[in-house]
Amino acid sequence: MERNLALEVVRVTEAAALFASRYVGRGDAKKAFASAVDAMEKVIDSVSIAGKVVIGKHNTDNMPLMTNAELGTGNGPEVDIVIDSLDGRMTCARGGQNSISAVTMGEKGAFFIPPTLYMEKIAVGSDAKGIVDITEPPEINIKRIARAKNKYIEDVTVCVLDRPRHKELIESIRRVGARIILITDGDISGAVAAAMEDRSIDILMGIGGSMEGILAAAAIKCLGGDIQARLVFKDDEEKRHAQEEGITDLDRIYMLTDLIPGKNVMFSATGITDGEFLKGVRYVSGGAKTDSIVMRTKTHTIRYITAMHHFDYKPLY
Repeated sequence: MERNLALEVVRVTEAAALFASRYVGRGDAKKAFASAVDAMEKVIDSVSIAGKVVIGKHNTDNMPLMTNAELGTGNGPEVDIVIDSLDGRMTCARGGQNSISAVTMGEKGAFFIPPTLYMEKIAVGSDAKGIVDITEPPEINIKRIARAKNKYIEDVTVCVLDRPRHKELIESIRRVGARIILITDGDISGAVAAAMEDRSIDILMGIGGSMEGILAAAAIKCLGGDIQARLVFKDDEEKRHAQEEGITDLDRIYMLTDLIPGKNVMFSATGITDGEFLKGVRYVSGGAKTDSIVMRTKTHTIRYITAMHHFDYKPLY
């Protein structure tokens, strides 16, 4: 994948963010999501790729960006795509933080394709790579992070999704004395922010979506950070579903290279609402500003793109 393609992909996440942002705080998550999907589909179909969605959302909704959808002009490199037009749709609808639009692309077979299940994750930056272990208690990993970063334990910041299932995790973190940032949605943002040097988060812990885990892992690989994950099963039926999907080891710990085996991967995201990772869409007279990031594993180049969109001139896709 050429570097020029990276800038084309940014247009895709920008479009989704601009359209979804019209619904920030309006209480309608479905409209926000549908608007993001519609805009993203129109733009990505103008990109010179022969793309196939290998992980998408809401396959049963007959959405245009669902798994197995073919995207792009058909002329260009063949790529696998993992796509989330609106990560944090309820947050967007309620006017909260950390909602983004995100896309990652890679060569055929670049991504582990997990069953549609929850996934436990632990994510850190390059300064703590190889330090954490998802099988260890939270307090052990936090102490390791403190040593690796030369910080006091009470200065280590852990990002956790604010969910009832994380009650024990949160209590463990508080007992050891670390700081916690609780996010209501959008754990892609939390995981990627943990891998960035200039963000306040040191580590992300907890359970979230498996698709979000793959998107976060793609960005973390570009950043040189680290992530570990394992599938979480609510019951025997989910275990049977995983086995039917080809998962033979239900207890397997997935390392970064397992999640993202591809060597040529690109990641792009645009903020919809302000968060730990990116600023959200800001409206000004006659237009709006967006903040995006695009990165590639091939070069580890990270580009921050602030764009001014003039609505009198910008196509409505």
